[in-house]
Amino acid sequence: MTPVLSATNICAGYHSRKAVSNVSMVIPPAGVVTLIGANGAGKTTFLGALMGLLPSTGTILFQGEDITRASVHERVGMGMSLVSEKRDLFSSMSVEDNLVLGCYRRNRASSSSSLDEMYGRFPKLLERRHQEAGTLSGGERQMLAMGRALMAAPKLLMLDEPSLGLAPLIVQDIFRIVSELKSSGISILLVEQNARAALHVADHGCVMELGDVILQGPAKELLDNTRLMEIYLGSAA
Repeated sequence: MTPVLSATNICAGYHSRKAVSNVSMVIPPAGVVTLIGANGAGKTTFLGALMGLLPSTGTILFQGEDITRASVHERVGMGMSLVSEKRDLFSSMSVEDNLVLGCYRRNRASSSSSLDEMYGRFPKLLERRHQEAGTLSGGERQMLAMGRALMAAPKLLMLDEPSLGLAPLIVQDIFRIVSELKSSGISILLVEQNARAALHVADHGCVMELGDVILQGPAKELLDNTRLMEIYLGSAA
């Protein structure tokens, strides 16, 4: 089967500083790949390169098509969605208006159907639908950011530190939702510092350190490798 995304020898950085060096990754259809590592490892930079937010070298194929030089707008139109660690919501707009913005490329009937689906997946958002996004709790903001991305019906959903700053019970909810999305057939690239939780929901894991992927393999094998978890992931494990 053609991978949803295939990235080869990706290099990217900020100004003259290279933060990612020759990273390659394959994401299969309906698969979850997690990219784990400490702060400063280059995880967010890699996501930015895949989404076209940062200049990069290397080759990126999306569903077999070369999108290396495609714009962010074009990548979104093809089916890529990114939820950044900042969540990037429109704080003064209502929850529902934020969600509707996520499917601006789709027709009204699809929008209505997708709204019902999001409210079913995130019941808290239904309760808060008329509330300004800026008044939501951290967990609710994360759910709204994920819901808005899903409104575009993406083929690949990229999540950057979805558990960042959230209470343990909310973190459990977020990873439960990731598992449900996997079952629905969406491919997911999950960037996380919470290595153990990420590996539990992923099929494949990549460990990044100082801009390089130093190890990758089936998530279960990485999860069972106690020494690896201690050496490379430290307290995040």
